[in-house]
Amino acid sequence: MRRVVFNQKGGVGKSSIAANLAAISASKGHKTLLVDMDPQCNASQYLLGEGVDEVGADIMDFFESTLSFQMRANGFDSYISQTPFDNLYLVASNPQLGDLHAKLEAKHKIYKLREALETLEDFDHIYIDTPPAFNFYTLSALVAAQGCLIPFDCDEFSRQALYALLENVQETREDHNKELQVEGIVVNQFQPQARLPRQIVDGLLADELPVMGAYLSSSVKMKESHNESIPLIHYSPKHKLTREFLALYDELHP
Repeated sequence: MRRVVFNQKGGVGKSSIAANLAAISASKGHKTLLVDMDPQCNASQYLLGEGVDEVGADIMDFFESTLSFQMRANGFDSYISQTPFDNLYLVASNPQLGDLHAKLEAKHKIYKLREALETLEDFDHIYIDTPPAFNFYTLSALVAAQGCLIPFDCDEFSRQALYALLENVQETREDHNKELQVEGIVVNQFQPQARLPRQIVDGLLADELPVMGAYLSSSVKMKESHNESIPLIHYSPKHKLTREFLALYDELHP
């Protein structure tokens, strides 16, 4: 299964959701890959910590190879790094990734990531983290994926942007990737005691949007997990937020 975590709005928890779901998948014995396509490199830093500086080849090297037609001898495997966690692998991002954007877009390279990921037959699950914009990299990720998860952080600006986002996903499905399905909207940083978040989520449900049943709470434990570069399933396996992530994972894999 190839799954993209996508939202055009920043600060909604894309990298945290992608990395923690991938870590849970790996902890359950599935060989799992996370592809970080966000130049902010948050997911890469989360999984590798200081080791991110020791990565050899990364996603930028892959896209450069598509421009020069000089793919490494071992194919896409050459860009994959092992993380400190069993069964969990990473294609790291690069802060300079944005510099390639115009060249890749001009050369219509949006199918290259899908072609590469389709060669990875030994991975059970692949997660793709995206930048907070609808650009070449997010389009490439949507073209490469089979499922799409949309993080949603319960404010009015996010609600208004959500409908345009869903239109972009639908257009990508119609024009480039018939396999692509919106698996669900992930309610993140949810505060059940606050009235406004509850009203906003109720509005999404009233509009019959595919809201996932497992909501993710706001918790300082996530920041602690980031600081230690240890996903929640390993950092605090019994914490409430970890249990919510496990419920979300189980909902995606009934």
